[in-house]
Amino acid sequence: MRSALLALGLVALTSGFSLPASHSSAARGRRTSVSMALDKPLCRIGTRGSPLALAQAYETQRLLRDAFPELREEGAITINAMKSTGDMILDKALSEIGGKGLFTKELDVALLANEVDICVHSMKDVPTWLPDGTVLPCNLEREDTRDVFISPKGKTIAELPNGSVIGSASLRRQSQILAKNPTLKVVNFRGNVQTRLRKLAAGDVDATLLALAGLKRMDMTQHLTSIIEWDEMLPAVAQGAIGIQCRSDDERSLKYLAALTHAETKIAVDCERAFLATLDGNCKTPIAGQARMEGDKLVFRGLVAKPDGSAVFETMRVGSPSEGVAMGKDAGEELKKTAGADFFAALMAAA
Repeated sequence: MRSALLALGLVALTSGFSLPASHSSAARGRRTSVSMALDKPLCRIGTRGSPLALAQAYETQRLLRDAFPELREEGAITINAMKSTGDMILDKALSEIGGKGLFTKELDVALLANEVDICVHSMKDVPTWLPDGTVLPCNLEREDTRDVFISPKGKTIAELPNGSVIGSASLRRQSQILAKNPTLKVVNFRGNVQTRLRKLAAGDVDATLLALAGLKRMDMTQHLTSIIEWDEMLPAVAQGAIGIQCRSDDERSLKYLAALTHAETKIAVDCERAFLATLDGNCKTPIAGQARMEGDKLVFRGLVAKPDGSAVFETMRVGSPSEGVAMGKDAGEELKKTAGADFFAALMAAA
């Protein structure tokens, strides 16, 4: 992926992420065609307009062109960037304004209106339900799923002085941080990667956490301080995975996406999302879940916690890849029983 991004001239700096001049208007308008040519493109890609989302859309375009000769023609693929509600409201936590669906609603509308043919998503932003008439049959090969720690004041979270301020909009990260050191303060910290790095450099917070996958996709790993292993910070469900959605009756798009699907990634993501769906997870509930192949076995780890880290419930499953969805559901049911109905009721009441 790095070579593809460098070929596009996407340069990531602390001060910003620069798109080529011909594409720079994409992030400004709500819905702008980034690639202009044929009157009837064969594949119209819908995407959010953030630098990371555009990088993922261009990677999808590259893979489609590699797989299908007809898509190499000038104008055969267009990329249509739009601004989601989640991108526009940055002064509030996602749990306060509606959760994950805020990043996909505009794309769903465009897809159902036949304005685009496929939508490229960061899978961790996709709700466990999809609008009627759409499917999400494709996951590209997954990037590294771990989180990273970024700070000028320590090499790890454990090295931060008591009372340090960490910027993060993620209740999942907040709960796991506070479970280890309740003296730390976690404050709402939203915006794209470049915005967060600028805020950190300006001293707004002492540290922040980001997904390693996003930094890799934008060739920005030089900014990370350290990589956080699963034992210290279990990643979000579907973190590091790209999903591609289309209309359920669009045979041409279904054919294209079938060629791009990475089977191992899809098995893991389906397991994790089954876990999330069983817990009725949303941005108001600190939930983490990760599945990966270890030899010929699928290994899943999941947790649910209180936002203040005062209670954390964990589970693990090992089984056949063909049982992934069942494993995720079973793990979710276990945590529902272990934590108890009062635990989840209290989370919703406090949100």
